[in-house]
Amino acid sequence: MKEPESVTTSERAGQWLGRVWHKVACRERRAIHWLAAKGLPPRVGQLLFFSVKVIVFAVLLYSVLWIALLLVFMVGSAWTARNLDQDQAQPEWRDGMLGFGLYHPDGSRIDPHDPDEDV
Repeated sequence: MKEPESVTTSERAGQWLGRVWHKVACRERRAIHWLAAKGLPPRVGQLLFFSVKVIVFAVLLYSVLWIALLLVFMVGSAWTARNLDQDQAQPEWRDGMLGFGLYHPDGSRIDPHDPDEDV
């Protein structure tokens, strides 16, 4: 005998979305019937709700577009900032002509240096 299959999370989420969609469709049908009772032709009511759906979808798409562009800009800025520092030579601590200290890549010492202290 087979074990009973357990319902996965994705199946549960799909069932929930189906119930929500069914409730929304029922409410939409009730609203169209209510508008028809008030004297509006049913086709006009359907067209009204369809146009509302299209407008909401367009606003969501527009918002997602700007969020995606912002995300692309942030990722590009972070990548540029990360790679910008690698191209320039960095000062390093080493033992140079003026003793141990912080030297620029061209050989000049950057940190304060007093030649009398070396004696």
